[in-house]
Amino acid sequence: MSIVWTDDVTAVDWDELAALYRIAPLGNKAPADLALVFGNSMFRAFAYDAGRLVGAGRVLADGRDCAYVCDIAVHPDYQGQGLGRQIIERLLARCGSHRKIILYAVPGKEAFYERLGFRRMTTAMAIFEDQTRAYERGYLTAP
Repeated sequence: MSIVWTDDVTAVDWDELAALYRIAPLGNKAPADLALVFGNSMFRAFAYDAGRLVGAGRVLADGRDCAYVCDIAVHPDYQGQGLGRQIIERLLARCGSHRKIILYAVPGKEAFYERLGFRRMTTAMAIFEDQTRAYERGYLTAP
């Protein structure tokens, strides 16, 4: 595996990224939505192997206080080989000056992020566009 890294959004094929999110699996995200959210993110990481997009992630950040790591996707053929860890480490290196770095994990993946230094929050709360689906997928706990 010879990974080429970039944070440049101008070369991203957004349809390819949307396909990566579907098979990772992180759900259906429209290419235009991905272009918008990655374009508005302070930090990004894209991983390519032989010209093929195999991993991506981003950080929304305010420059000092709060950074939110999100949308970490790794192609199934590359999962379990350290690529997800590399994406997170690259993003953390970029936002390390922030007072707090937050993420929410896909249910069942919490242990992966704990190994990278993240700890569970007792006060995190969320409003999802589709609250019912968020409950079904395990993102929300019953009141």
